Amino acid sequence: MVVSDPNQLNSIGGAAVTNGLDYRTAGVDIDAGEALVEAIKPLARSTVRAGVMGGLGGFGALFDLKAAGFQDPVLVSTTDGVGTKLKIAIETGIHDTVGIDLVAMCVNDLIVQGAEPLFFLDYFATGKLDVTQARAVIAGIAEGCRQAGCALVGGETAEMPGMYQADDYDLAGFSVGAAERGALLPGVVAPGDAIVSLGSAGVHSNGFSLVRKIVEASGLGWDSAAPFATGMTLGAALMTPTRIYVRSVLALHRAGLLKAAAHITGGGLPGNLPRVLPAGTAAVLDQAWAVPTVFPWLARTGRVAAEEMLRVFNCGVGMALVVSDADAAMSLLAAQGEQVARIGTIVAGDTSVRIALPEGWLA
Repeated sequence: MVVSDPNQLNSIGGAAVTNGLDYRTAGVDIDAGEALVEAIKPLARSTVRAGVMGGLGGFGALFDLKAAGFQDPVLVSTTDGVGTKLKIAIETGIHDTVGIDLVAMCVNDLIVQGAEPLFFLDYFATGKLDVTQARAVIAGIAEGCRQAGCALVGGETAEMPGMYQADDYDLAGFSVGAAERGALLPGVVAPGDAIVSLGSAGVHSNGFSLVRKIVEASGLGWDSAAPFATGMTLGAALMTPTRIYVRSVLALHRAGLLKAAAHITGGGLPGNLPRVLPAGTAAVLDQAWAVPTVFPWLARTGRVAAEEMLRVFNCGVGMALVVSDADAAMSLLAAQGEQVARIGTIVAGDTSVRIALPEGWLA
C-alpha cells in the first residue's frame, strides 16, 4: 500500500510509526545544501583556468598538468584556516572577505616554495546552513582564487547541529600548486643578500585571539569608529582581508631575482624568516618599514611589548623576500603595485633573526 497522507500511519517492519523523524527535524536541510551548490556554480566557473577538467558536482575534481603548461612538475600542497577572525565575521555579519583570507593563507604558502597555485577546495561547516551567508563566504573564496589565478574546483559543506551554534561556522581550505623541478624555492641564500618586504594590509589572519582581547579591554564595539582608520567601523577595519601576493612574487621568481621567500603569519618575522634560511646564515633586520596604523593602536591599547608584537603579528610585513639585487627586485615589485622596502641583510650566523630596529619604529 502506498500512503500519500503523511498523517496516516506508516508500517515499517510491521511496527506502526506516527510522526516519524527525518533529517530536517534532526537539523540538517538537504534542500538548502542543494540550493547552495546551485548558487555557487557561477562563482566556481568564474575561476576556471587552463588545466581544469569538468566542473562542480562530481565526486572529485580533475586537473591536467600538461594542459596547464608544465613539463616536469613537482606538486606542492597546503592547507589552512582563518582562525578566530571568523568570530568577528560572525558578530559583525561581514562574511564576504573571510573567503579571501582563506585562499590567501594557502596560496601565499605555495608561492614561497616557487609553486604556481593551480586549484583550491574549501570546507565550510556550520550549525544551520544559511544559504545567503554561505554564498557570501564562498563568493569571497572565489574572489581570492581569481586574485591568485587558481581554480575553485570543489569543496564540502557540512551542516552539523550540535557541533556548532546555529550562527557559527568554520572554514578550512586546501590548495595545490606546481613548480618545474628546477625552480623550487628556496634557492642558494648567502651572506650579503638583501631582505625586502611586501607590505601587509593589516593584521591579515593571525593573532585574532589577542586582537579580540584588546578590543574587549578597549571598551569599543565592532560598530564603533575605528581609532586607526578614518571612516570605517572597528569591525570593518579589522576584517580587511589578507593580501594575496601570488602574481608579484611569481613575477619576481620568473625574472630570476628571488632566492627565498617567507610568508609572515603566526610567529611573525622571528618565527617565519628562519624557515627559509640555510645553516650558517642569519637575518639582520635593521631598517624600519611602513607599519599600518592598526599595529600601534593594538600595542598601545593592549600595552603589548614590541617584542611580543613582532612575535604575534606581521607588523606590516606580509612577505619577506631574499634577493641578490635589491634595486632590480624593488623596481619590479613596485611596478606590480606592491608597497616594498629594504628591511635587512643576510649575514653569516646561526639561522636566526636579529632585530635591530630604531627606537620608536612601532609608534
